[in-house]
Amino acid sequence: MNANFHGKHLITFDNWTKQEINTVLELAGELKRLRSANEITNRLINKTLFMVFFEQSTRTRNSMEAAMTQLGGHAHDLTADKMQISHGESPRDTAKVLSRMGEGIAIRNCFYGIGNKYLNDIATNSDIPVISMQDDIYHPLQAIADLMTIREYYGANLSRLKIVISWAYATTHAKPLSVPQSQVLLFPRFGMDVVVAHPKEFPLQKDIVERAKLNASKNSGTLTFVDRMEDALADADVIIPKNWGGFGYFDDFIDNDEFYTEMKNNLEKHHDWILNSEKFALAKPDAKIMHALPADRGNEVTDEIIDGPNSIIYDEAENRLHTAKSILALTM
Repeated sequence: MNANFHGKHLITFDNWTKQEINTVLELAGELKRLRSANEITNRLINKTLFMVFFEQSTRTRNSMEAAMTQLGGHAHDLTADKMQISHGESPRDTAKVLSRMGEGIAIRNCFYGIGNKYLNDIATNSDIPVISMQDDIYHPLQAIADLMTIREYYGANLSRLKIVISWAYATTHAKPLSVPQSQVLLFPRFGMDVVVAHPKEFPLQKDIVERAKLNASKNSGTLTFVDRMEDALADADVIIPKNWGGFGYFDDFIDNDEFYTEMKNNLEKHHDWILNSEKFALAKPDAKIMHALPADRGNEVTDEIIDGPNSIIYDEAENRLHTAKSILALTM
């Protein structure tokens, strides 16, 4: 195991090298095979991970806790109300104290304009690795599991593979930008042709788009944007229908009722942004359907598509476990 990983923070894979990312994927594959063979992998025996959740979670919470258990360690499942964070404890104090008691800190904080800054404040003051379990800008754990899943189906050489990341209508809540932003930053680095479709009111952040375009140009990938789902789907190999909020549409984010009312009004203009059988027919017949879950069924995507033979959403969800184990084993 490469000792250079020990203590390394993961806020975004954009500051990890391709070699480091490939190492994560290789170890994840090995750990997946060992689990299938019912082999014990006590690589983190007696080590502790502090998991701090500011929001709800299914896949992230359970993949990270199961990962620590299967590696022989223990994960503390924490929320802000269980800690003095709820009483105003500073990121520095939280980081310094937890650094004295365990070997890793993982945080989910998706509050827009707050989450990524909080994670970086913790990382600056931490003496142990800090892992983003999702913030308002990045979701590295989802992106790496997605990449592992794509490689399982298409092989290590992903050059010219067409990935469609499409905004889709949803009614649940104003979802973060972090999943599509992490995907557009990561996928073109492996030579993929990424097409992003979204209404004009739901763009990604401008600085993320510029960095993603640079990643594409440096790695023989491509990144293009269209404003109709149908225009993106022709000859697609992988389709990811995913709602995200309209935070990037506003130059200055203002967290008030008027802002969210305008975002909701923009949302209601685009009920037709749903991946159904008619739209799916525009893609390759064997195109794979992916989704970070939970899916807003009947709004983002129809049941017949997400539950159909082309859907690989549960392989994708399972790989959250194996990639989490790899990252924890390498960094802790």
